[in-house]
Amino acid sequence: MPIATPAQYRAMLDAAQKGGYAYPAINVTSITTINGALRAFAESKSDGIIQVSTGGGKFASGTSVGNEAFGAIVLAEAAHRLAEKYNVLVALHTDHCHPSAVDSFLKPLLQASRERIAEGKGPLFQSHMFDGSVVPLEENLAISKELLKECAELGIILEVEAGCVGGEEDGHDTSGLPAEKLYTTPEDMVDVYEALSPIGRFLFAATFGNVHGSYKPGAVKLKPTILRDGQKAVTDKYGAAAEMDLVFHGGSGTELEEIRETLGYGVVKMNIDTDTQYAFTRPIVTHICQNIEGVLKIDGEVGDKKLYDPRSYLKKAEIGLANRLKEACDDLLSTGKTIFGTV
Repeated sequence: MPIATPAQYRAMLDAAQKGGYAYPAINVTSITTINGALRAFAESKSDGIIQVSTGGGKFASGTSVGNEAFGAIVLAEAAHRLAEKYNVLVALHTDHCHPSAVDSFLKPLLQASRERIAEGKGPLFQSHMFDGSVVPLEENLAISKELLKECAELGIILEVEAGCVGGEEDGHDTSGLPAEKLYTTPEDMVDVYEALSPIGRFLFAATFGNVHGSYKPGAVKLKPTILRDGQKAVTDKYGAAAEMDLVFHGGSGTELEEIRETLGYGVVKMNIDTDTQYAFTRPIVTHICQNIEGVLKIDGEVGDKKLYDPRSYLKKAEIGLANRLKEACDDLLSTGKTIFGTV
């Protein structure tokens, strides 16, 4: 099955909202990580979301090129082809594009989708994230409105954020922000709904103390009831149909009880990156440590080509990532709920 069409992606989000579950959205940086994600979704019989950050795109373009948009296009095109071999629906998304990267990252990707549509194909990505949390909300929404207009014309959903996710990811560090910046208010949620709902479909990354990275239990103070209160403010004013599709950022390391609580408040997508990075790297480290004399040419020896062949440890890394992502499908209750073949 090719990557989900815009209509299928909307059906995925509708099914998650109605069914009380969410999709893991995993950041990828290579064909190996894409294959790990596709394997996990297929084995879990779960639909899912594969996403590319600016840093992931830059890495994928190669160290001598370093072009984030070009690398994202390469990864997306590869995912379109690889996904054809699987019987689940997968959507492509881009993560955390700040205002400074709109022209260099988001605009070229929208143009790539425009060109694909002109050729009779679907858009390259099914959704994009504009992270305007670094500017005042009024400015954030002004930019979001213009981008959503452009996305809507292409059948693409825009994800926006109000309030900041703490910590550091892909070079964006918000660890020094005041604590109140980590919590979206009900008034913010109403403002977002009123600004964007007349234009097109959007995803909303409301923040409730979530933090990028991995921390010891108790270090991150989540307040999932913020999502409940914000949704209530919107639906009290505009009716039950106004309930928004919410996104949980910084999902790695979160307690299962807190993950499940957010599902009841309208979360349909949870980003997972830190935990899957570790799950990918750990088998590589184990392989190196257990086979050090074969991986390295020690004391004039020749090593063992079978052990230092990158495929020998990247296969293990792919499986490690897939296993952790399958756990995320279980946590988010998406396992066994693919709508492949029904839409």
